[in-house]
Amino acid sequence: MHILLTGGAGYIGSHACVVLLEAGHDVVVVDNFSNSSPVALERVKQITGKSVVQYPVDLTDRQALRNVFEVHPIDAVMHFAGLKAVDESVNRPLHYYWNNVTGSVVLLETMAEYGVRSIVFSSSATVYGATEQVPTDETCPPSPTNPYGRSKWMVETILADLFASDPRWHIGILRYFNPVGAHESGLIGEDPNGVPNNLVPYIAQVAVGKREWLRVWGNDYPTPDGTGIRDFIHVMDLVEGHLSALETLLEKPACLVYNLGTGRGTSVLEMVAAFEKASERPIPYRILDRRPGDIAVSTADPTRANRELGWHARRDVFDMCRDTWRWQRQNPDGYGRSGR
Repeated sequence: MHILLTGGAGYIGSHACVVLLEAGHDVVVVDNFSNSSPVALERVKQITGKSVVQYPVDLTDRQALRNVFEVHPIDAVMHFAGLKAVDESVNRPLHYYWNNVTGSVVLLETMAEYGVRSIVFSSSATVYGATEQVPTDETCPPSPTNPYGRSKWMVETILADLFASDPRWHIGILRYFNPVGAHESGLIGEDPNGVPNNLVPYIAQVAVGKREWLRVWGNDYPTPDGTGIRDFIHVMDLVEGHLSALETLLEKPACLVYNLGTGRGTSVLEMVAAFEKASERPIPYRILDRRPGDIAVSTADPTRANRELGWHARRDVFDMCRDTWRWQRQNPDGYGRSGR
């Protein structure tokens, strides 16, 4: 198949490129490179021996997107493109709604115009908000608490409404929990702009010497060691879930929602210990006050994806830390040396 990846040069998108190319698909990437690097796609070619066709296109540019559909016989879309920093979304909500929601509408309109009705959408567990339902399954009512989460929920709603209006669509909505790790080659991985928003990239930067110590937000939660617990999933397991979702969705029209997580929780301090073991380096940290809005425990119930997609997360926390460390050690400045 010819598969279009929006945001295909980003962290998750670049790993999806690898899995799709190795499965024999042709990949076309559109990415505005606002938080990614074309170097990632060069590395994808190193890993797979196959080239990725790429276009520097913003999804809100309707004509530029049409030009891609004119040239390539697209069969399906994996939609990764979008802004994703919670704190930034609070400060710049209109920017997030314009990029994440308007961009998605333009994409869907363009797909419909060219008769492409198969899409896997990159959503997030942030749509659940501060739910008390742990582990969380797909029946949990969404209640996002920030513009980023609300933008994801808006796109989910748009997709559901689209299917209701035209049941010829094949739609998969994948709610990620906490993607971490990197490709085992160490050639591609997470390369955050500025200060990392997520725990594991921050730990990795401490381990490699870019930062002095880790900030641990609170140690007085009702958990075994007092720190927050999250469901971390290896990025390779995550993108393998996308391929499973696409293959399942193509069997018949539907609009289906799946959690992608391991179903296992790991605390902040447990992750620190695992990273110390994988890197053989100490990770100094300091306990700070809790951040407003953080919850004690968030884990997925991935039963539906296990059952209906035949997909299971196979990699454990040590694998996540080992592969993150290999990427960080080999690329202490991310893709920066070659230019972002």
